[in-house]
Amino acid sequence: MQSGNITSAHLPQRLRGRVARTRSIGTKLTPDEERKIVAAAEEDGKAPSEWAREILLRAAVHRNSEEMERHIFTELVGLQMLLMNTLEPVLCGERLTREEAATKFRQVQKGKAAQAQELLNRRAEAKEN
Repeated sequence: MQSGNITSAHLPQRLRGRVARTRSIGTKLTPDEERKIVAAAEEDGKAPSEWAREILLRAAVHRNSEEMERHIFTELVGLQMLLMNTLEPVLCGERLTREEAATKFRQVQKGKAAQAQELLNRRAEAKEN
């Protein structure tokens, strides 16, 4: 048996170009949780351990994505509010003055976060029921 460092020529093909995975993190699951994970992994054509590894890494890298998603949702609600408040009068043949448009913009800026939160709360309640 040879001692010393293993060169990349001696590494199995799958390890070339990446660091060997030598650490693990374990968790306990209920049978139902395990079924869900296995089903999701199979759906993606992956082993459960590889599927879980990718999900864990994605969550670790994108920890602030929920905050960004909430911000994007709030902006979408703001756009919806703006369209609803300005499109109806325009479609009915009315014209908005510059001052009226500016007032609508300010109202949307003030109310979009509260409106977005209200929509999220309603959706959470509907899920619970």
